Amino acid sequence: MTRTSQWPVPPDSIRYVIPDPVIRSLSRHPLTRDLYPLAFGHYRRAAGHHMHREHHNDDLLIHCTEGEAYLNVEDEPCVVRAGDLVLIPAGAAHRYTAAPENPWTIHWVHYAGPLAENFRQHMGFTDDIRIQHIGRQPRLLVDFNGLLSVRQTGFRTPGLVHVANRLRQLLAAVPLSVGEASHTQQPDLDIIHNFMREHLDERITLGQLADLSGLSPAHFATRYRALTGVSPIQHFLHLKVEQACQMLDTTDHSFTQISNMLGYDDNYYFSRLFKKVMGQSPTDYRHTHRH
Repeated sequence: MTRTSQWPVPPDSIRYVIPDPVIRSLSRHPLTRDLYPLAFGHYRRAAGHHMHREHHNDDLLIHCTEGEAYLNVEDEPCVVRAGDLVLIPAGAAHRYTAAPENPWTIHWVHYAGPLAENFRQHMGFTDDIRIQHIGRQPRLLVDFNGLLSVRQTGFRTPGLVHVANRLRQLLAAVPLSVGEASHTQQPDLDIIHNFMREHLDERITLGQLADLSGLSPAHFATRYRALTGVSPIQHFLHLKVEQACQMLDTTDHSFTQISNMLGYDDNYYFSRLFKKVMGQSPTDYRHTHRH
């Protein structure tokens, strides 16, 4: 059985946990075995709600519609606010606590199956992107509430097959919600990229880039990836590698000197990054392109 929080559920909130024998049946049923829910619910103003999991075997999707909570995933802290969609993947140690003065209201679902990782990618979540700000999305709330339609059916197979496919519908529609939200505020790529080019000799942070767009780091990373297909830090690294290639082509500077000029004290580290991007070492690049 999936491990849900032990928060005492008040009358205006719902926690629905599917029994282990039924979960085993869902994992074998041809219409549900690829993706199936384990537990889901809706907590309103969940004062005192908290959880700490070191090990767990399912994905957890949370949509916060009001209030705030403090979240830590793999020792990376952040604040979840109204309009945020959070994905905590299977295996990721995490803990969260509702903000005491402004506790969150959430819809949530634990789920598993071979397609869970594929849907994680489809929704735009990565190891660097745990939170996406989507604002208020009525369609998504309809899909979350659709999961709760299985209540009072006695864990019967037809109802659970239906809710498993409602889950698939919910996850499949998330990129549409993200796309709608992205139209509300977009980072100015010219400003971002000019800043990157002007600071190639430094090690800039995601926070610095996010400040230029007026977004939180998590929301900025999501918007930037949606617009460009890569993370902002990855693009900055590619600009550094491009500059290193130009200097290898046009100067006699050693790679150690070039690394220092591009903000890296450890030239071996930058050499590994260079090889990862270019497919060859700096030495091989210089030899190939000069001879």
